[in-house]
Amino acid sequence: MFFHAHPDDEALLTAGTMAMLAAEGHRVVLVVATAGERGLAEMEPGDALGETRLKELYTSAALLGCARVECLGYGDSGLSPKGGSADERPDNAFIDADTEKAAKALAAILHEEEADLLAIYDPAGGYGHPDHVQVHRVGRRASEIARTPIVLEATVNRDPLVRLLRLASRFYRFPPEFDVRTFESAYSASETITHRVNVRKYAKQKRASMAAHASQASGGDSDRTLAVMLKVPRPLYRLVFGTEWYVRRDLPPGARLTHPFDQ
Repeated sequence: MFFHAHPDDEALLTAGTMAMLAAEGHRVVLVVATAGERGLAEMEPGDALGETRLKELYTSAALLGCARVECLGYGDSGLSPKGGSADERPDNAFIDADTEKAAKALAAILHEEEADLLAIYDPAGGYGHPDHVQVHRVGRRASEIARTPIVLEATVNRDPLVRLLRLASRFYRFPPEFDVRTFESAYSASETITHRVNVRKYAKQKRASMAAHASQASGGDSDRTLAVMLKVPRPLYRLVFGTEWYVRRDLPPGARLTHPFDQ
């Protein structure tokens, strides 16, 4: 089971792994906490955007070979570091959810599926989106309730990422709101990563999964992350996005594994 905050998160972080496991004959289940109705898009935020993003999610899931898709039905908390002020958030914002209640809802699906593995996010929630941090909290607790044997934290190896961004900043002027230094505490350091999964064989499915989320390739004043990724030439895409990273906390530091079920 792969637990994400919003539609399109699965495409960015775990799509290759999901496609690989499905191809190997595993039953792959995708669960999202929200419909992502407050995301940036050409459409106005709201229910219509949420419905569009869920349709895109089902398309993405089918391309990856998922057997089941579920949405827990929480409200999208928004993009600001703390989800915005309380009066700006929907009444059922995921960031305000009771962790135990949300964890029990997720654990019920884990029980029903008899899941052997749950993928969530690292404690930083990747780049710090409040709903991503909540996915970590809720996912951790759900795995305890359901006694799920393997819990992987989907992440990115931040060390080469920071080096690349620093190099790029010498030649490219990033927007004022983009601070390379914020990535020094985002995602996970190389020494903490336990799984480096080679998904190059499934780059076609991963790219198709990204492309399925058309609403998230536009909106805002500049190209969205998804749009930039989809502009990467196909041969280079396979190289750049051919590895997915995970941290498994119950393994000794320094483990270097290559498959989600390795231990």
